[in-house]
Amino acid sequence: MIVSHRHRFIFVTTRKTAGSAIETALAHICSADDIVTGAANGTAQAGLNDAVAIARYRPFDWLRLMALGKRARFDKHMPAADILDLVGADVWNGYFKFCVERDPWDKAVALYRSRMKRGSPPIAQFLRDAKPATLSNFDLYTIDGTLAVDRVVRYEHLDAELDSIGHLLDLPIELRLPADAARAPIVRYADALGPDGRAIVDTVCRREIEMFGYAFRETEPDDR
Repeated sequence: MIVSHRHRFIFVTTRKTAGSAIETALAHICSADDIVTGAANGTAQAGLNDAVAIARYRPFDWLRLMALGKRARFDKHMPAADILDLVGADVWNGYFKFCVERDPWDKAVALYRSRMKRGSPPIAQFLRDAKPATLSNFDLYTIDGTLAVDRVVRYEHLDAELDSIGHLLDLPIELRLPADAARAPIVRYADALGPDGRAIVDTVCRREIEMFGYAFRETEPDDR
């Protein structure tokens, strides 16, 4: 997650959407006053100014400080509602807010493959055991079920949409990800998921499927 006061934007980091690579690209244009969490591979200013201001502490932040002696910090995958609480309405409403979303069935397969080890359960069992927040990004960029960001970049068109945002914000760099960034191609996920895996994703990710009009693909795009 990034809050850039210099360039007046907030990037809400979602899961399995090249978020770390985007954070790394954006962190290079951030200043010491900006907030940067969890930049990838130590190549950017990870953890820059990520401590929450005492004036913005919530009750449980005070409890954690008193019980554990730990300062509250902005989290990499912090939901929009929490970011709003911690930066305040003036910053939230005055800055351009964006995130990335991905075809939920494609994302589920990518998540499984990234965590799959020898002896891992079948994908349907893996998805059944996964926490809903792991499979769905919906609660990260919405507040009370309503879209809370100004733009949701589609992972399927990542480079073109990031380039558009770079021009919109008049950023001093081309907002392009490196060639080795973790951008998996869209795959034939119907066979990988099977009917049981598909049913789980259909249920857990029903809100983003409806909001963005995602449709399950039985074939790869080039097969049509």
